[in-house]
Amino acid sequence: MRIDKYLKVSRIIKRRTVAGDACAAGRVSVNGKPVKASYDVKIGDEITVGFGDKAMKVRVMAITDSTKKEDAEKMYEIL
Repeated sequence: MRIDKYLKVSRIIKRRTVAGDACAAGRVSVNGKPVKASYDVKIGDEITVGFGDKAMKVRVMAITDSTKKEDAEKMYEIL
């Protein structure tokens, strides 16, 4: 699954276009390296997303094409 879609489905970022823009601006990195929106997410990847002066770091625990709001938090673990 593409990282822009993963960020939207897991509800880390609410819109896929915003997730794509964040990747293009270099605010999203996987395992310490900046990635494009087309990066293929794998289980175990550590994603860092910059929100202004704060950063959120998560580990990918599951990959699903769609999910309910209650189950979205099971897709990642906050580090």
